[in-house]
Amino acid sequence: MSKEVNVGLIQASCTANKEENLQKAITKIREAAAKGAQIICLQELFTSLYFCDVEDYDNFLLAESIPGLSTDALQIVAAELGVVIIASLFEKRAQGLYHNTTAVLDADGTYLGKYRKMHIPDDPGFYEKFYFTPGDLGYKVFKTKFATVGVLICWDQWYPEAARITALMGAEILFYPTAIGWATTQDEATNTEQYNAWQTIQRSHAIANGVHVVSVNRVGVEAGVQFWGGSFISNPFGTILYQAAHNNEEIIVHPINLNKTDSYRIHWPFLRDRRIDSYQPIVNRMID
Repeated sequence: MSKEVNVGLIQASCTANKEENLQKAITKIREAAAKGAQIICLQELFTSLYFCDVEDYDNFLLAESIPGLSTDALQIVAAELGVVIIASLFEKRAQGLYHNTTAVLDADGTYLGKYRKMHIPDDPGFYEKFYFTPGDLGYKVFKTKFATVGVLICWDQWYPEAARITALMGAEILFYPTAIGWATTQDEATNTEQYNAWQTIQRSHAIANGVHVVSVNRVGVEAGVQFWGGSFISNPFGTILYQAAHNNEEIIVHPINLNKTDSYRIHWPFLRDRRIDSYQPIVNRMID
């Protein structure tokens, strides 16, 4: 029997008004639910502009506790609509201690827990190490009403180890809330190469682990960066089931069949043939 779940992706732009962004997200969650979405994923740090473009101490004022005001509001919406919500937020854990964190809320409004981003970038326009302490909760899966989901965040996308471990923990779908874009000064060839690499690495996670991958990016121009949108859903063999536009806000609702995991893993038994006895060197930074 087919085990089908409708995933919802909310690809949007943001403003400097935190409450406005939260209410916009809630409106779009309602629209996605009306289209039949059961698990809805918001983009990375959806309550604000992408503030990591600069190192500014005032930006720490954007952080909040998790659970906290945003999760409280979203729990009410999740329970009302009967949907799972994956919400990426700037977490204030304690005075002087902050994380890039995603909360998962079940379809009855229950707060299931959080995942803290493990891989923290530091590049021009993406100064995340200034703000975020690397995650210390390990990789996480969440048993929701509709599926067991794994959540990783943006820069985590480039690391096959993160996807592998989360899949081995039982994730049926890997969700990647994201904020990534092009410098507005870049040429089109560079833009295309970067987007293709971003999508290809995530499609490879789907193939290697035999699971669906859902990647949700933002759009809009902020501080010289054109966030490239292009949110997508990949099946467990890397086929793109849906890809959003690069410049437009979109609410995507698309069905995925979770039984595809068993089918692909049977015919392409990568997990069966893993040589786990030979992988110890992977824990080294380099092998000289």
